[in-house]
Formats: sequence, C-alpha cells, structure tokens
Amino acid sequence: MNDTPAGLDYEALMQVVRRRRSVRAFEKGRHVGREVLEKIVDCGRWAPSGANSQPWDFIVVDDPAMKEQVFEVFMRQSQRLIDHARGFPAVKKSYMANTVAIIVVVGDPRWKACFPQGTSPEFVEEYAANNEKIHLVSLGAAIQNLQLGVTAMGLTSAWLSGGGEATTNRELSELLGYPPFMEAVGTIPIGYPQKDVSFRYRRPIKQVTHWNRYEPEKFRTQAQIDYYIDRLRPFAMYRGSERMEEWEDVDEKLGPWKDAFTTAAPNPGGKLDT
Repeated sequence: MNDTPAGLDYEALMQVVRRRRSVRAFEKGRHVGREVLEKIVDCGRWAPSGANSQPWDFIVVDDPAMKEQVFEVFMRQSQRLIDHARGFPAVKKSYMANTVAIIVVVGDPRWKACFPQGTSPEFVEEYAANNEKIHLVSLGAAIQNLQLGVTAMGLTSAWLSGGGEATTNRELSELLGYPPFMEAVGTIPIGYPQKDVSFRYRRPIKQVTHWNRYEPEKFRTQAQIDYYIDRLRPFAMYRGSERMEEWEDVDEKLGPWKDAFTTAAPNPGGKLDT
C-alpha cells in the first residue's frame, strides 16, 4: 500500500522554489521596510545546521551610505574576477546600486568544534575535512532559505559568493566590523526586478534522480563537463529557459552533446571513467 503523506502545501512551496532566480536588474528608487527584511532573515534563521550550531550571522545593510560602500567593494571584486579568473563569464556588479538592501551572510568557523572530532591522527584529518563540509553546507542552507524568503516576499535577489575570497572578505570585515577570521560566504543583494524573471536551465529530473543506487548511465563524463565549460556555460547561466531543447539554436550550441544534456542518460554506455 502506498501511503501519501498529507503535506502542508507542496504546490505553494514549488511556486516559490521555481520563481527563485538570480536577478541582476533591479528597479531604481524602490524601498522596503525593515519588517519585510526581518521576515526574510527569519527564513535564514530556520535553516538546518550541523549539531544545530547555527554558525551564521546576517548583516542586513539598508543604510544608503553603507550600501554604497558595500557596492564599491563588489565593484572591485568584479574587476579582479575579470582580470584574474580565466575564462569565467564575469558580470559587472553595477546592478547592486539599485538594491533595497544587501544581506551579508557571515560564517563563524569556530563552531566547527561542535562537529565530530577525530581521536587519532588518521581520523583527526578525516573528520576535519568533513567538518569543513558540514560548516559550508549549513551556511548554504541558510543562504537558500534567505533566497526563498526573498522570493516569497515578492522581491528578487542574487547569490554572490565573492565575499568568500580572502581579499573581498578582508574589505567587508573592515567595513562592516565583523572579526576577520569570520567569512562572508554569501552576499545577497535584494531588489524589485525590472521585469518578470524567467526560468534557467535545469537538468532533466530523470537524469538527476537515482533509485536505490547510483545509475552509471547518468554519470557525466569529464568530456561533457569540459564542453559545458568551453561552450555552454555562459548560455546555461543566463538564458531564460528551463530546457536546453527549447533554445532556438540548440543544435548549434549542443552539437554532438545534445542527448547528454537533454535526456535521462548522458552516459548510455555506463562507463564510470572520466
């Protein structure tokens, strides 16, 4: 007998999830009250975290003068990305000038002491590596909750990871006053979208879903990853369509890799070598 649980409201949740979008074009001259921003932060506060450590703080920047200074930090970060991150389709952060607020998610690495600690040299190293993942995943969960809260409040946002870079984090620490050992792992500019936001490419659900064990025909080879990086990345990042097969130039862009990106089995031979 298949039991179907009585969910709260799946369709309402999925509407928010699907409408969440990283948007880089905000309306000028808009404002929002702190009660709205507090509701967004409350979404982040309820995220899961390792050992319920809640290793985060949320710095909400809504003062115009402070927003301008944070904006200047990210303009410098954007230029470094253009100058030093080879081949990455960098986007100028000038759109941040039109935000109603910027939330900087700061992680405190001291809380990793809450997670499992090894009792021998071999396992000290193993658990230390895993604890780094627990810490970052916890912060990622909070950032995602914030993003969904932004969407639920009728606003839109982006997810900037540049604060995690040492240079940018140092500048933000000096500006915002948090201890330099803490890390701005996520920065979320919030605003009203200039236009209705569209979807972005998502892998087919049958391609990402594995039942009971990993299905090797769904393994993505290194050659496929290389093709994505070399040819598809800027289009997959910014085009407004969930399905690549809906692109007008799909055959030109995907070439021999069309089935790999649009069907349930990107690796029909099932080989797991890269």
